Amino acid sequence: MTTPVCTSKFAGYATSCAGYEFTSYVRAKGPALLRTARSLTPNPSDAEDLLQTALTKTYLAWERIDDHRALDSYVRRTLVNTRTSQWRKRRVDEYATDELPEPSATAAAGPDGAEQQAERDAMLRAISRLPVRQRAMVVLRYYEDMSEAQTAEALGVSVGTVKSAVSRALSKLREDPELVGR
Repeated sequence: MTTPVCTSKFAGYATSCAGYEFTSYVRAKGPALLRTARSLTPNPSDAEDLLQTALTKTYLAWERIDDHRALDSYVRRTLVNTRTSQWRKRRVDEYATDELPEPSATAAAGPDGAEQQAERDAMLRAISRLPVRQRAMVVLRYYEDMSEAQTAEALGVSVGTVKSAVSRALSKLREDPELVGR
């Protein structure tokens, strides 16, 4: 793949580096934006589709965005607005009837959304009980998916400090009474 060359004039027309800038932005921020999309919809495939739609809308508006420092906010707002529009347009497959249908075997075998949410809530409460420094390291390592070196650089500590603090934090989480039975 070749890198596009950006020039200011081509055959009398002003050109920009919009395509190159957009590609660089998506490569840099794509994983974080995908995590945001996944928090908006329970299905990972739907989250990828949602992100693709939001990025398409952002690309079409790229030249109109005045402050490129606020791109993260712009794309996240586009994700939320797109998800809201999809939710409003969804087709309702429920019909009024006098009889209740028998529960299917596949419905009983599927994951319980309420239980999954309870587990996530318990994990968030357990993480909030960690000391501030350990909590920051756990969030950067596992939620933001940073390497040990990136986490150390972000917090201004050594890699060894990150390793030991994360190890202690995970130990505390494993012993947390709210998480032990899960």
